[in-house]
Amino acid sequence: MHWTAAVSIAIAGLCAGAAQARLVPVGDVAGLRAALLAVQPGDDIVLAPGTYALDSNLNCSVNGTAAQPIRLRAAAPRSVLLRFAPGGIAEGFRVSGAYWTLESLDIEGACATDSNCEHAIHLFGNAEFFTLRDSVLRDFNAQLKANGVQSGAAYVYPDDALIEYNLFYDSRARNTANPVTKLDVVGGRRWIVRGNTFRDFQKGGGDTISYAAFLKGNSRDGLFERNLVRCSQQFSGGVRLGLSFGGGGTSPNSICEDGSCTPEHQNGVMRNNLVMSCNDVGIYLNKAANTRLLHNTLYATTGIDVRFAASTAEIRNNLLAGAIRLRDGGSSTNAGNLAGVSPANFSAWFQAPAAADFRLLDGAAFVDLGVAEPQVTNDFCTNLRHDGLPDVGAVEYDAQAGCETTAGGGLPLRLFRDGFDG
Repeated sequence: MHWTAAVSIAIAGLCAGAAQARLVPVGDVAGLRAALLAVQPGDDIVLAPGTYALDSNLNCSVNGTAAQPIRLRAAAPRSVLLRFAPGGIAEGFRVSGAYWTLESLDIEGACATDSNCEHAIHLFGNAEFFTLRDSVLRDFNAQLKANGVQSGAAYVYPDDALIEYNLFYDSRARNTANPVTKLDVVGGRRWIVRGNTFRDFQKGGGDTISYAAFLKGNSRDGLFERNLVRCSQQFSGGVRLGLSFGGGGTSPNSICEDGSCTPEHQNGVMRNNLVMSCNDVGIYLNKAANTRLLHNTLYATTGIDVRFAASTAEIRNNLLAGAIRLRDGGSSTNAGNLAGVSPANFSAWFQAPAAADFRLLDGAAFVDLGVAEPQVTNDFCTNLRHDGLPDVGAVEYDAQAGCETTAGGGLPLRLFRDGFDG
C-alpha cells in the first residue's frame, strides 16, 4: 500500500474511534448514577464542581477498550468532592470493568463508624488497565483495594494498573480492627505505583499495624517508584510501616495467584522512593522473591526487613537510617548502600529531613559514591543520573535543577498549593 494511502486509512480509523466517544457532563448525584448506568466505551464523564454526597457505592462494570477507555474526571482538578457516608459498608467506586480512568477527584470517607468506610475504590476481577491519577483520597481503611474473584475454577485478578500522582492520607487514626493500608493489592501483575504521597495512617484497634502500601497474594512484576511516604506527619500512634511486597501475608492459598501465597510477590522493584517517619521498617519484604531495592532513601525508620526463605533481594545504593536485616531465612546481595545513618548525620547532610526537605548541605559521604546501576537512569524528581557514578539514595545531586522532595516524585504541586495536604 502507498504510504499516503496507509496514513489516510489510519487517520480515518482514529477519527472513527473519536466519533464514537461521548462527552458526558454531570452536575449532580442523580446525573452521575445515570451516566454510569448508560456508560459506553470511550465515554468521558466530566463532573461539574461541587460536593456529591453519596450514600451507596458507584459501579463501574462496563468494559472500555485500549482504543476507547472510559474516563471519569473533575471538570477542574479536585473541584469535585465525592463524599461517601453510607450507613453500611462503604466501597465508593466498585470497578470490575477494564480500561477505566479516575482523574483529578477528591474522595472522602465520612462514615459514622470507621469500619463502614472500607474502600474509596475497590478493583476486582477483570478490572484490567485501571488508572488513578492526580487525586486525593482520605479517611478510608484502605483507600484503594484490589483482589481477585473466582471465575470458574480459577481466580481472575486486576492487572496492569497505574496509580500515579495521588495523595493518600487519613485525618486521624482509624477506629477499627479491620486492615488499614492505603493501597492494599492482593494478586495482579505489572502494577505501577508512581509519584504518590502516602501519609498519616493508623490502625486504632486490633494489632494496631498499618502500612502505606503493599502488593501481595503472589502478585508479580510490581513497581514502586518516586513515592513519598511520611508515616507520621500530622499525628502519630500505632505501628506504621512504609512500602511492602508481601504486607502481613495472605491466606488462604486459594485467594492467591496460582493457588499459592508463597511467594507473596515475585520480581518486584522499588526505586527512588523517599520513606520517612515510620516507627517500624520503611521497606518490608515478606516472602518476596527476586526483589530489587534500588536508590531508596529511608529517614527515621528502622530500616529494611527481608523476611522468610522465599524472600530474595538485590539491594543497591540505598541511603538509610536503621539496618538491612535478614530475618527467618531471607537473603540478599548488597552493594553501594549506606546504612545505619544517624539523625545527626541526616541533619548535617540535608536542609530539613524531618520536614521531607532533602536539599543538599554536605554530600561528601554519598554523592558519586554509589555503584553502577543501569536499571535506574533517573532520580526521585526524574533528573537523569548521568554525571558519573550515581549518588546513593533517591536524589541525584548535580548541576540539574533542584529536586522538590516535599511532594511525591513528579507530583503536580498544585495538589499541595491548593490546600489538599491536610
